[in-house]
Amino acid sequence: MYVRYKQLRALVDDPRLNLLNLIGFVLGCGSSLGMCVIANFQKTTLFAMHLVGAILTFGVGALYILVQMLLSYRMQPHVHSKTMFWTRLSVCIWTFASIISMFVSSVIMYTTLSGVEVNKKLHWTPGEPGFTPHIVSTISEWSLALSFISFFLTYIRDFKKINLRAEAELQSNHLYDSHHYRPLPSRRPSETSPLLAGSI
Repeated sequence: MYVRYKQLRALVDDPRLNLLNLIGFVLGCGSSLGMCVIANFQKTTLFAMHLVGAILTFGVGALYILVQMLLSYRMQPHVHSKTMFWTRLSVCIWTFASIISMFVSSVIMYTTLSGVEVNKKLHWTPGEPGFTPHIVSTISEWSLALSFISFFLTYIRDFKKINLRAEAELQSNHLYDSHHYRPLPSRRPSETSPLLAGSI
């Protein structure tokens, strides 16, 4: 997401598009944070935190996809092709369709099984109450995950046209904060420095 943000910053001069790009970057960071929450809080132990992580990952992540699709719309055809916009629009529709399907089936499942701790129910048998909504919800979750992967695959061509590098520029030869510290002179070899230690 950072690479995409920096790439669009370099490509676009329009302040509105730069603002939209910044919003997308913030949403992307929020979605990444949600993924960390999901990974650290299991559904069976801390369901509330797992749910917060899922909302951040998939809800905020879907908004990220929407923002990137809008950026693609505003940048075609002068920055990239209309085909790329239509591809991202298709994936965006797929993402939101999966979210709606997952939400509706989950609501039906939880209302059908009121009084049951669904998050701790690990084994389901066909024909029992809530089985069909559970299957639809599970398929929708996987569909949503695949839509995210598919969306990020649309960046492949874009990322082939950018190089990022980080340069370290030292401002001193020590890492002390104190001004009273007396740094050692830098030991850089010069033409007059001996080639071997102890040479005559």
